[in-house]
Amino acid sequence: MNDSALWHTEFGDGTPIVLIHGYTIDHRLLLPLEPAFTGRPGWRRLYPDLPGHGNSPRLSGPTSATTMADAVIDWIRATVGDRPFAVLGQSFGGQIARAVTARFGEQVLGSALLVPVVRWGAERTLPDSTVVERDDALLARLALEEDLQLFRAVMARHTKESWALFEEHILPGWRAHDRHAAAELDADFLLPQWPESPGMVHHGRHLLLTTRQDALVGWRDQLALLDHYPRMTAVVLDGAGHNPQVECAPAVRELIAGWLDTLPRPN
Repeated sequence: MNDSALWHTEFGDGTPIVLIHGYTIDHRLLLPLEPAFTGRPGWRRLYPDLPGHGNSPRLSGPTSATTMADAVIDWIRATVGDRPFAVLGQSFGGQIARAVTARFGEQVLGSALLVPVVRWGAERTLPDSTVVERDDALLARLALEEDLQLFRAVMARHTKESWALFEEHILPGWRAHDRHAAAELDADFLLPQWPESPGMVHHGRHLLLTTRQDALVGWRDQLALLDHYPRMTAVVLDGAGHNPQVECAPAVRELIAGWLDTLPRPN
């Protein structure tokens, strides 16, 4: 495969916005954001599947944070060209979105970073408590241990309602990803240096959204990004885990809608 030829789906037309999902799932994780565009015409929403995820084959060479970022950047060049665009990234996709902003500079109108990866492994600052509601009877009935472990890791509410959202938006992508490519990426999960280093400042309009109960990336480490984005709004939501666009979709959609309304729109 041509590593820049990622599979994607898109909606609408006008100014491009690239929405990048996270690790071991696919674009369906971000589709709950679509209602934020209702009543906001003129946005061409591009949802790629990262290499080795969803409908995109793995890279032809080694999989790492660097090769994944390069593949997305090449795909954006081929798909968006020299048009101004916005970018949104969730989790690992947030790290990629930061790399996109650093590479394209002022061509990027702004970014929305949802629970972005900033640090990993033992370097992460994680919250002490990550569960706000728990249905022990439900957890006892769930049969597949691997699915259950993922559910408990990415959702703060372990309830029947949360499980239904998990089954609809997260589990299909989890079951579709390339396990060998994911293992390679897990071993080389961070870019060699922060995309913002050294001293990068981007003056577009940016949104940072984290959650108090995020068991995978936390919320404190992400606040260091504010130094690089002078027009960044930072929000820390309570009552949600690593997938706030699924677990508390109305609140997240409202924040995304507000961010969209701040972005300059090229003629």
